[in-house]
Amino acid sequence: MTRLNLEVKYLTQEHLTGFENYKYSCLDTSPLSIYVMHPFWNKVVEFCPKWVAPNVLTFAGFLFTVLNFLVFSYYDYYFYASSDDHLEYDRIPTWIFAFGAFNIFMAYTLDGIDGKQARRTQTSGPLGELFDHGLDSWTAMLITVCMYSVFGRTEHSVSPLRMYFILWNVFINFYLSHWEKYNTGVLFLPWGYDVSMVATILVFLLTNFAGYRVWKFDLPGGMTAGTIFETLLYASALVSNLPVVLWNIYKSYRDKTGKNRTMGEALRPLVALGVFFAITTFWVSHSRSEILEKDPRIIYFASGTIFSNISCRLIVAQMSNTRCELLPWILLPVGGAAVFSYILPEYDLVTMYIVAVASLLAHVHYGTCVVRQMCHHFRIKTFRIREHSE
Repeated sequence: MTRLNLEVKYLTQEHLTGFENYKYSCLDTSPLSIYVMHPFWNKVVEFCPKWVAPNVLTFAGFLFTVLNFLVFSYYDYYFYASSDDHLEYDRIPTWIFAFGAFNIFMAYTLDGIDGKQARRTQTSGPLGELFDHGLDSWTAMLITVCMYSVFGRTEHSVSPLRMYFILWNVFINFYLSHWEKYNTGVLFLPWGYDVSMVATILVFLLTNFAGYRVWKFDLPGGMTAGTIFETLLYASALVSNLPVVLWNIYKSYRDKTGKNRTMGEALRPLVALGVFFAITTFWVSHSRSEILEKDPRIIYFASGTIFSNISCRLIVAQMSNTRCELLPWILLPVGGAAVFSYILPEYDLVTMYIVAVASLLAHVHYGTCVVRQMCHHFRIKTFRIREHSE
């Protein structure tokens, strides 16, 4: 039965034909990426044996972020470990932050060399890009939530509700990049990605050496370390990401270099994200049992998992040049659960756990089936290189 379940055909023939005709188009203009990271990755990839499949590097990098999430969940599940006013919770051992920095560095490095390894081994293809960006959409939640443990739920940080909106800021910026490609045909890599990864590594390292109390300070005007990071994230989105995305889409229409879809079709991918944001925000803001205060981590995890599923469906559409799904089926049970929780608030937290587990299983099933279907269609292996490519 398990084998039959893994043979579900999520991709249509139109999708597969579109993947056959797909040509990778990407533009990276980040100075940090061009002058620092790419030269470093070019050196690192030379140490990687040519028999190692690029997808192995991609998946290994993803697992480093999963490991980080699990470790921080164990030591700081409720985000109180860095809070001086909640001494009933144990502190996070300082070495955990060094461990976290190492994991992010490894994830960032492996994500940077997987494409280079694909070109070295002549195995570049649509599966590798889909695999890479699909996992990146999940990583957006995993890394961001770990950062919350640095500051904790204190007077020097932000509340779980504000952290929820910070997480959504990250989601939206990731999604906009692929919505941009859906309309322009080109993936313009945002500058903020490289900066945020390097900044995350440095923050973890500083916390390891100086302790979490290094972030417990107040600046004139009531600014704290938490609000500074919050402000920088929102400012980056409003200044360096959203305007650039809109400008690139405008140029593609003006110069007729993009997909030139109608306004309705161009905006179509934003419907699913908007509906999902409305459902989850209604749930957490109208919860009579204050679910976000009780267990913010499970909400962040469930939201990030469902977001990743929606993003993967957009990535499939933009890579195969097909019409994006208007409302993925995964939103239906989430919407029903939100209504159920509102009617019966005593089951609020239980319902959220059910949604988290169900969304995890559904997303893993979707990803596994899509990868298997593409491997079968292109007659390749996910984690193995053909002999002629070695």
